[in-house]
Order: sequence, then structure tokens, then C-alpha cells
Amino acid sequence: MPIKIPNNLPAAEILSRENIFVMDETRAEGQDIRPLQILILNLMPKKIETETQLSRLLGNTPLQVEMELIKTSTYESKNVAKEHMLKFYKTFSDVKHRNFDGMIITGAPVEQMPFEEVEYWEELCEIMEWSKTHVHSTFHICWGAQAGLYYHFGIQKHALPSKLSGVYPHRADYKNSMLLRGFDDVFPVPQSRHTTVDRADVEKVEGLKILASSDECGVYAMATKNGKQIFITGHSEYDAYTLSDEYFRDLEAGKNPHIPVNYFPNDDVSKPPVVTWRSHANLLYSNWLNYFVYQTTPFDLSKLDEK
Repeated sequence: MPIKIPNNLPAAEILSRENIFVMDETRAEGQDIRPLQILILNLMPKKIETETQLSRLLGNTPLQVEMELIKTSTYESKNVAKEHMLKFYKTFSDVKHRNFDGMIITGAPVEQMPFEEVEYWEELCEIMEWSKTHVHSTFHICWGAQAGLYYHFGIQKHALPSKLSGVYPHRADYKNSMLLRGFDDVFPVPQSRHTTVDRADVEKVEGLKILASSDECGVYAMATKNGKQIFITGHSEYDAYTLSDEYFRDLEAGKNPHIPVNYFPNDDVSKPPVVTWRSHANLLYSNWLNYFVYQTTPFDLSKLDEK
């Protein structure tokens, strides 16, 4: 089934070339079906790139998904044209009266700052509190996961000795998790972060379960008992060249970055990276949509608070 996205969103053309079934608003209005309502709070600097990555994964399932993009009103993005933001993004005040089947809170390049010093922290807290009553299942990514763990459970993040960058092997801690259904015993995940959360801090929280982790990267996937809140520390949605772009950006900025682990063939940065995580990424998002959203969300979203 297709993903329904706003008319003329740049991601539509890219996904169509990849043979991913995309339906614009005009065509979708002619179908008698109740699509899943998925809200995306996009905090990443490269908005269009992230929109495309998430649309690709949400559109590769048997379910019809209607995607809504929102931004923070307390911070103005400097990496994308204002015209794009005005045309395709709403603010929280525009949607807070509505209910949603699912929500994705992305990562953000602010992880080395204390949470309270992030310019839009208070607004993000308001959104995360609202999600507890207006969203059936919320999917937090990377810094978004750290922010959610801190806001909901008081789990603090900690600085790493150096940036974690590369594609690392991960294993399931809880093999019966529906989120990991169909995963191999060892599966690769792109990681790109300067901070982490301690496993011991997560294990202290009653009702929060570690689903998967990595010897090198620590905890990877966590969820509340009913899957209403899911926290993912990696970037399974990344494209083939996202880590490459970050590496060369940091190199040009004089940061002397490490070559991303398990990414360039033989660590030769002149060679194109080999994508090893695509199947895992598709499974992750299709499992979330199917088992934690579609299978349990009410057909009438106005009854969400009754669940």
C-alpha cells in the first residue's frame, strides 16, 4: 500500500524513482480507507533528507500511511528554505487538537548540550507530554530517544570519549519482542552520536524493557510494556551516504573524525560504502507500524483516550 504525503513534497519524486508506491493528497481523497495517521516531528537539520528517509521506510509496508510534518515554533531551521518549511510543515499548535496513530520524534544535532539549554526544550517537553494522551505509539530516534528517556523517566545521557560513528553489530536482548520479529541473530545498525545512556539506568526503570543492544554501542532498542513509547538510539533510517557526508563534513571542519566503523570497504574512504542495514531498517519500521500501531490503535481516533 502507498504512503500518502503532501502534494509536491520533494521526497515524492525520489521515492517514485525507487518504485516505492507514493500517493499524493489529491489521489488519496478518492479512496475509501482509513490510513494510519503518523505525525513526524523533524528536528534534523537536513529536513528534506530526513523526510525522504522516513517516507521510504513508512511507505514500504502493506499499510496505507498518511504522514504529517511538524516543526518547533521556538527554533527556525537554517538548513532548508523557508518556503519549504512554510509549505510542508505545521507547528504543534496546528495539530495539538488532533489524535494520531503514531508519532516519530527524530534526532537532532544538540546532544552535547544539556537538555534544558536546547532552545526548543520546553516546547519539546510539551509535545512529549501531549503524546501520552494523543498518540497511540511514539517512536523516538537517537537524540529524540535520549530526550524522551530523560523527560519521561529521568534517565540522563553521558558523553562518550569520542564520537560513535559507523555500522555496528547488534543483538536482541529480548528475542520475543514483536519489534524485532524476523531479525537475524546479529543485525547491523548505523550509529552517529557523541553521547549514550547507561544500561544500568535503564534497567532501574520499572516498565521499561531493553529489547536490543551492542557490545560497542550499548543499549539500542527500548520500549514500555505496551509499546506506547519506543526508543531507538541508532539511525536505521540513514541512506547509503549519510555517514559519509557526516564524515567529510567533520573532516572539512577540522574535527579530525574517525573513519566510520564497518562502513567504507577496507576503510578506504575513496570507495563507495556498502549498505548492510537496509533490510533491518525496513523490518524495524514495518514491525512498529504493524504490531504497535495498526494492530492495536482504535479505528476511531477520537476514542484514543479510551485505550
